[in-house]
Amino acid sequence: MRLSLVIKKENADLEKPVNKLNNILVLQKRIQIVLTLFILGSFSQIKAQERIPFDQGKKYILAKVSVVGKISFNEQTVVTFSGLQKGQEITVPGEEISGAIKKLGKLGLFDEITFYVNKVENDSIYLDLNIVELPKLNEVKFVGIKKSKVEGLIKDNNLTKSKIVNENLITTTKNYIENKYKKEGFYRTKVTITTTPDTTAGNNVNMLVRVDKGDKVKISSIDFIGNKQFTDSKLRSAMKDTKQRNVLRVLKASKFIPEKYKTDLEKVIATYKEKGYRDARIIYDSVTYNKEKNMLAIKINLEEGNKYYFGNIKFLGNTVYSDQQLNRYLGIKKGETYNGVLLEKRIADKTKPDGEDITNLYQNNGYLFSNINAVEVKTANDTIDFEIRITEGPIAYFNKISVVGNDKTNDRVIYRELRTKPGEKYSKELLVRTIREIGQLGFFDPEAIDPKFKNVDAASGTVDIEYNLVEKGSSQVELQGGYGGGGFIGTLGLSFNNFSARNMFNKEAYKPLPMGDGQKVSLRLQGSTYFQTYSVSFSEPWFGGKKPVQFSSSISYSKQFNYSYGRNVDKSQSFNILTLQLGLAKRLSVPDDYFVLSQSISYQHYDLNNYFTGLFTFGNGTSRNLAYTIGLTRSNKGVNPIFPTYGSEFSVSAKITPPYSLFNGIDYSSLGEKEEYKRKTTADQTDATGQVTIPKNSYLDSAGNVVSTPEEAAADPAKVDQEKYNWLEYYKIKFKADWYNKVYGKLVLRTLTEFGFMGAYNADRGVVPFERFYLGGDGMANYSMDGRETVGLRGYENNSLTPIITDKTDSRYGQQVGATIYNKFSMELRYPITLKPSASIYALTFLEAGASYDGFKNYNPFDLYRSAGFGLRVFMPAFGLLGIDFGYGFDAQPGETKAHGQEIHFIIGQQF
Repeated sequence: MRLSLVIKKENADLEKPVNKLNNILVLQKRIQIVLTLFILGSFSQIKAQERIPFDQGKKYILAKVSVVGKISFNEQTVVTFSGLQKGQEITVPGEEISGAIKKLGKLGLFDEITFYVNKVENDSIYLDLNIVELPKLNEVKFVGIKKSKVEGLIKDNNLTKSKIVNENLITTTKNYIENKYKKEGFYRTKVTITTTPDTTAGNNVNMLVRVDKGDKVKISSIDFIGNKQFTDSKLRSAMKDTKQRNVLRVLKASKFIPEKYKTDLEKVIATYKEKGYRDARIIYDSVTYNKEKNMLAIKINLEEGNKYYFGNIKFLGNTVYSDQQLNRYLGIKKGETYNGVLLEKRIADKTKPDGEDITNLYQNNGYLFSNINAVEVKTANDTIDFEIRITEGPIAYFNKISVVGNDKTNDRVIYRELRTKPGEKYSKELLVRTIREIGQLGFFDPEAIDPKFKNVDAASGTVDIEYNLVEKGSSQVELQGGYGGGGFIGTLGLSFNNFSARNMFNKEAYKPLPMGDGQKVSLRLQGSTYFQTYSVSFSEPWFGGKKPVQFSSSISYSKQFNYSYGRNVDKSQSFNILTLQLGLAKRLSVPDDYFVLSQSISYQHYDLNNYFTGLFTFGNGTSRNLAYTIGLTRSNKGVNPIFPTYGSEFSVSAKITPPYSLFNGIDYSSLGEKEEYKRKTTADQTDATGQVTIPKNSYLDSAGNVVSTPEEAAADPAKVDQEKYNWLEYYKIKFKADWYNKVYGKLVLRTLTEFGFMGAYNADRGVVPFERFYLGGDGMANYSMDGRETVGLRGYENNSLTPIITDKTDSRYGQQVGATIYNKFSMELRYPITLKPSASIYALTFLEAGASYDGFKNYNPFDLYRSAGFGLRVFMPAFGLLGIDFGYGFDAQPGETKAHGQEIHFIIGQQF
């Protein structure tokens, strides 16, 4: 007689839309037990009608469990997870087999689990375990959503290749997507998931996710009942994320998200508390859905209560600071209107990590474990008395400071920027400052810097800080090509912002370049058929490795040939510029360590060879520019250098050359009277017969007529200017102030003012035509042959707002001469669209005004060119900052008679 026991576990339907294969793969597990007794002819003494009762279990000793079927798992591992062990006593049928099926089923890896009785020998039983694995995911496709959203959904739901496809995966994926879009206001979102077998592989399936978002549910109305002190409009404005439909609103769409709606209800009550209505409450609220219009109607019933005032405020438990000191931080006096929101902020402002509140006052002085609470102790009529109860606790000290997540940047580059040092007194201010300094490095995602408090021990008074960082790309490539100035212009730029010079000869460090020491190396090539520019620069932020002294150096060479539209380049006429610069910038400690003192020495060599273009009065000769620049800057902008949300930057600088006229002994006022600076003919002039009529070096007057004596001859401007500008002599002063303030939510206001002035030591020598200011346009400095400084003013053409020569007797009449004075004022409202490491994007709108002048006699700070517009900025680590602005100039450019109008600006690698 051969005994056979079959125990089979299968899956029931998961989803109605799945096909036949899915009906097999996703059947709900059930157990079927079939017991059959076979009577063998060799056992004639057992009668055919004798059978083992199905509902009566019999005890056996488990001899062996053999795993059969096509599986990818180890056989012994499967048996181990079933919980069955060789030699154990089991009942067939019984709980041991059922328990084994349940344990294997909970793994979520198998579609079918079947036990067979292979044979029975005396009291020993041999079982076969037949399992069928669940399919694995080959690929997943989404239908009904933007391609840009697909990657995020795949990542959020972990829909990776070879992922086990089971009931739980399908259900959780469906629920996640539906809930995600419901939070965005798409309450009719429906998700359908189907799977089909992959014919190219084994037990694999392809998944298709169909998403039907439907129309976004909007709010038709938000009505208030019981409000007398505030209008409906005022209370609606307090609800920051739940907005009534309004076609004029751009930044905030009308949508309903339950979690944010609850928060907005709290903000409505906070509006009352700010004005003294402490007892204000919401009696009830209702949200009614109109299915036909797909709209929601909200009604909120309020009870305002009475208006209250602050009474006596008493401090308890304070020993470190006096009542007078704490009162200055609290800033609330007896008799003022009760403001619960203000009181909370003065105790601990959760919106500002570095706010001036009482909690930060203690925590910035080491009292990490301090606890401060405002308690109402008495209410008499409309007056509330408070006690500010303070538990100061022990002073805390930083113990272990660590950094994680810096996969490329070396530890020392980060640790030298940390303001939190082991053994020093705890300070929240230093913690916030450290976050800013790490963000300013530019090597890490500033939005992801997370200081974690670990091993906080009040008994020992210590705390460990672990800074969690996320590296981002720091190298950039600039590749441009375009048509301008009558020819094709190409640009190639490479910038390595986290370079390691000390590993240049270490082959193992090239991945693909030696990186991690915080140094910066930049290479830039720009050229066309008529000019070429080559430049290389290097900077080390900690020169010597011990102090924050930045060393910088650069060298560049430019060469331009004479050209004009429609004709070939004349390479016999050229203008060459060689520039060298060395600089040091030291972080100061006085008045505070936000100040930086920078100094640099630069040398420029201008070489003109037969270059007569009107740019200068002379076409042959050289000019040299040796200058010393000193600047003082204070910057506490934070925390993201691409999108600062707080802080400011002030800078003042002076660029000066040696006062050569004080010691070179040249009288520039009478320079034109000297014989060597008189106009002369440069060659013999002959008549038709070849007879010389006017010999070479004959003197000429201003009209070009030959005169006999040097005294009668006119001065040659080219010779005079060549002497004047052989060594450039000038000084240049600049000032800049830049502020950043949060206006509302993520909206940031940037205000900027700039001023520049250029002067001369010697009035007879005058202000040099080099190094001047050119105002207007995008402010991008391409090639410039006269060392000019471009200043952007959107809404107008590039360099268009620059003074021109108005003297009709001057040969350069009508040409731009460059400004010696300029001022500029700018306001920007910025709103971040995304600040992810891969790409930071923000929109902006701006108002600007500015003007430039050729001297103080024409200076009028109120006569300005005005503009307004909007734009977009995109920062990608590999390409730097890119942007576009649409500006409108309200005033006429020089030479125009009406408002300039619209101008489009493309921004590459710089900010206004």
